Amino acid sequence: MKILVTGAAGYLGSVLVRQLLDVGHSVVAVDNFRYRQNSLLDCCGDTCFQLVRGDARDRALMGRLVLGADMIFPLACITGAPACEADPVGSRSINHDAVKMLLELRGGHQPIIFPTTNSGYGIGETGKFCTEETPLWPVSEYGTQKVEIESRLLEKANVITFRLATLFGVSHRMRLDLLVNDFVYRAVNDKAIVLFESHFKRNYLHVRDAARAFQFGIEHFDSMAGQAYNVGLSEANLSKRELCQKIQQQVPGFVFLDSEFGADPDKRDYIVSNAKIEAAGFKPSRSLEDGIAELVKAAIILKRTPYGNA
Repeated sequence: MKILVTGAAGYLGSVLVRQLLDVGHSVVAVDNFRYRQNSLLDCCGDTCFQLVRGDARDRALMGRLVLGADMIFPLACITGAPACEADPVGSRSINHDAVKMLLELRGGHQPIIFPTTNSGYGIGETGKFCTEETPLWPVSEYGTQKVEIESRLLEKANVITFRLATLFGVSHRMRLDLLVNDFVYRAVNDKAIVLFESHFKRNYLHVRDAARAFQFGIEHFDSMAGQAYNVGLSEANLSKRELCQKIQQQVPGFVFLDSEFGADPDKRDYIVSNAKIEAAGFKPSRSLEDGIAELVKAAIILKRTPYGNA
């Protein structure tokens, strides 16, 4: 199968492309390399890998590339609330408008699997799991953009959307601005964190399992099409304080403190049910503890400066 992937050199894309090639798919990878990343170098020797340096908003370019695709994964994205708030016009043109353009360019027979975010749930009800039927109330520009384009996608045929939990883990295009990655890095290198609104909860998922979900979607597309799916670790609906306790088990000497003053600019606070995709047969393979262990090793290697979106 020939799969068109935009944002292919990103945090998720660079992991997904390698997995797709490993199981025998051909990949047309599009990225503008805005972060000057070299995350696809290991793919260049694969004859099934085609690389296009370009912008997912370029209608002429994408029109040509869509023609030969058996399936489309629109991953190009300005990810996260801080990055979108810093550039609301640019982020909307990528996160919303470029995906809308792909819908217009593709043939109706061409399947799309789209990664959205469970941050669209915003602030959930205490003790109540958010399911795919829960009303979406995003509390950030990023969440709003993703919710709006998901709605457009699900109005069309041959589309699956994955409402991904907060990702963590090591990627070829590493990010240290994701919550688990950030906290582990600070625990290893700074030995301490001050928490704001430490009771806020969210769900988590390893980046490699996020990529595996796309492969699962390929294999089960006909039965899953037309629906949204939460994708996360069901055992990892954790508060920031609970996350720090998990990290502390692997980083002796790590100290975390609650601040009585200040507020977290990211107001998300919810717990998520992943029962729907689990019932379809998908289960994550990497635990939060597995991810923390690999991130501890990665934190020894990495410097903070080049790795982030904001």
